[in-house]
Amino acid sequence: MSIYVPAEAMDADTDCDSHLDDTHSLTSPVTNYPIEHGRRYHRYHEGAYVYPNDEPELDRLDLQHHLYTMVLEGRLLIAPLQDPERLLDIGTGSGIWPIEAASVFPNARIIGTDLSPVQPTAVPPNVDFLIDDAREEDWLWNDNHFDFIRAAHLTGSLPSFEDLARKAFRYTKPGGYLECHEVDPRLGCDDGSLPMGKRDGFSEYALHDWLNLSIHSGLASDPPRQFRIAHQLAQCMRAVGFVDIKEHIFKVPMNTWPRDERMKVIGAWNERNWLDALSGWSYKPFFGMGWSTEEIEVFLVNVRKSIQDRSVHAYIRFYVVTGRKPLAEEQES
Repeated sequence: MSIYVPAEAMDADTDCDSHLDDTHSLTSPVTNYPIEHGRRYHRYHEGAYVYPNDEPELDRLDLQHHLYTMVLEGRLLIAPLQDPERLLDIGTGSGIWPIEAASVFPNARIIGTDLSPVQPTAVPPNVDFLIDDAREEDWLWNDNHFDFIRAAHLTGSLPSFEDLARKAFRYTKPGGYLECHEVDPRLGCDDGSLPMGKRDGFSEYALHDWLNLSIHSGLASDPPRQFRIAHQLAQCMRAVGFVDIKEHIFKVPMNTWPRDERMKVIGAWNERNWLDALSGWSYKPFFGMGWSTEEIEVFLVNVRKSIQDRSVHAYIRFYVVTGRKPLAEEQES
């Protein structure tokens, strides 16, 4: 059963698991989603998340999940979990990760939190979805509650990832794990085929300009949003106290340029993901810089062309970083 509980309806000092059967109805202030320029956005803590939550975006999130599951060769996580009791997926989106994790950990309770109650209602019995904002100082559970916390694809959503990691440390059991999945959108290329020059003030490869504008938009927002965080995950986790930190970096081609068949398939999925995402990723951030819908779409024409250019052998880096909360005796020492 999928249960939605507005954060304001819960006492942060109580154990949320003991109240999950006290279902709170979805009221219109939560589900009366604003529509802007043809895209739908969250209502709860409106404006905290600048990307859409409509059906095209939910379909894309499922596509993206499949993409990175392929990158991880079918794995949902890398942390060495053994018989976990409680798992948390922060910013669960469509809810596909908890739903698939339910069969991997049938004896565990798996919770997905999000600002939008857009997840399906027919879910495995050990899965629940809650409305919650991970930026809040207090979450819905007692300290040392979860065996595993997952924070994935939050690029451009948070003012401080280190702050999120600090809260995750608080709510992770000693010996439990935080695992972060993020993409560094800065492009890589190993053969010199990626154009780096400019012409008339614009990059020859338009995706460079989109990335720079997205980073600038995040820095200029109030509060600032971190658009590039993947390469800083390990440092942030170490700073708040996690140990045994392991950083795994995977190259993900932008399109089907690789000769290797597996990487070609991954590139095809990555290309589709970017092409489907660009408008949703651009609208609110670029509106905040004074752009119009028409200006954004004209600009994105060349961005899409650059992504589809098979002569450019570009890739992005997908980071999976795990960290363990020390056991009590380790913390004392």
